Amino acid sequence: MKSVLLAFLSFLALGPSAFAADRPNILMIAVDDLNDWVGYLGGHPDVKTPNLDRLAQRGLVFANAHCPAPVCNPSRAALMTGRLPAHTGIYGNEVRWHEALPGVISIPQHFKAQGYHVAGGGKINHHTPGYNRASDWHMYFDQVFDSHYQVGLARGDDMSKFAWPPGFPLSQIPAVKAFSRPPANPNEFDWGPWDATDEAMGDGQLVEWAVNFLAAPPSQPFFLAPGIYRPHLPFYAPRKYFEMYPLDRITLPVVKADDLDDVPAGGQRIAADRRGDLELVLKEGKYRELLQAYLANITYCDALVGRLLDALEAGPAANNTIIVLWSDHGWHFGEKNHLHKFTLWERSTRVPFLIVAPGVTRAQTRTARPVGLVDLFPTLNELCGLPTVAELDGQSLVPLLRDPQRAWDRPALTTHGRGNHALRSERWRYIRYADGGEELYDHANDPHEWTNLAGKPEFAAVKADLAKSLPKTDAAPALSNRGKKKKEK
Repeated sequence: MKSVLLAFLSFLALGPSAFAADRPNILMIAVDDLNDWVGYLGGHPDVKTPNLDRLAQRGLVFANAHCPAPVCNPSRAALMTGRLPAHTGIYGNEVRWHEALPGVISIPQHFKAQGYHVAGGGKINHHTPGYNRASDWHMYFDQVFDSHYQVGLARGDDMSKFAWPPGFPLSQIPAVKAFSRPPANPNEFDWGPWDATDEAMGDGQLVEWAVNFLAAPPSQPFFLAPGIYRPHLPFYAPRKYFEMYPLDRITLPVVKADDLDDVPAGGQRIAADRRGDLELVLKEGKYRELLQAYLANITYCDALVGRLLDALEAGPAANNTIIVLWSDHGWHFGEKNHLHKFTLWERSTRVPFLIVAPGVTRAQTRTARPVGLVDLFPTLNELCGLPTVAELDGQSLVPLLRDPQRAWDRPALTTHGRGNHALRSERWRYIRYADGGEELYDHANDPHEWTNLAGKPEFAAVKADLAKSLPKTDAAPALSNRGKKKKEK
């Protein structure tokens, strides 16, 4: 008994790192606003993503993966904490989640507590109003890529002289649009080529920092999280990526003019959000330019992912590192008469998500089982042998990693604002709005979600079965960092 007690006291003295030496490393690559326009998902016929495609060949592709929310902050907060918006009340970008959820542990905190060296930078959490302050990052990460933007915020500098994303002075914005009137968010709604190298862009600087980390990682297991801003607006990328997509050769998305005719009032309101930007782009003949810019930014992002993969493969951690790649939500380009994200339809919720886990996943595998990004936290815990965390909403995907075709009945849930939810199964999408309006789409026969079947009595049983997975409660909106409830969509 005495020996057991001494062993336990020794564990407390040494800490969890003493028992973590053989645990796998984690390289978690986050991408911002990337819909399914990647080669391995077949979302757009023109897109060039050779590095994402080669990464997909190495492990398991979740071909039916969906975001917790079609907005940056609530999606990332849900992924990082394993808790859904309906349970946290984090529905919009105004809430600094680590202040709204005191005591709730996040993925980097948990890995750090278990002896991992945790490093990160770029856009892992939402860029504003939370986690842009260097002090916030250093609370949860051992090592941080401090961009000029983060350092400036920490110093209290006037950051209005910087464009978003970090590091671009407003005087250098290409200003290619010359619209007759400004869009809804003129500081962000821009695009254009830059005469710069990949490494000179803000994302390039982040990735070079991560490359150096991978070349000489710490002796203890690491959790490395580079968050790439691309392809989020503004769509800036080096000129060579724009030249890959000549304007007259771009395949336009398939859009149905009367697509909203059978959509209930709740969906109509969501589709109308920022419609002025779509109307402005179409009226002034900038639609192809916008598509070109998004595709160029996807391929630039892909090149950065390739840089990370090359560095990992050339470094000492190549054989013992789990690779995870995800995007926080998708993006519309006129489908459902909508531009941007902020919807509960497939275009907004479906995201690239894949895992390469040495000794667990097999190369060139994919699954059509519905999964959510909220499942990542428990999945990483199981893969790395870490203690479980109480009250996580997700479930471990390790059974699917081992057997991608196994039975999997739980649909993926996406929430947009209080009481508005979408459930995606392998075949169906069911949407219920806070006002009771419903949509039902059969993806086996209607992949574009053009025909709403919710009002047909023969599908009542399908709706009822899916509705069992709706949240039992819808939390009140969390307080913002300004002490006010967020404005609901």
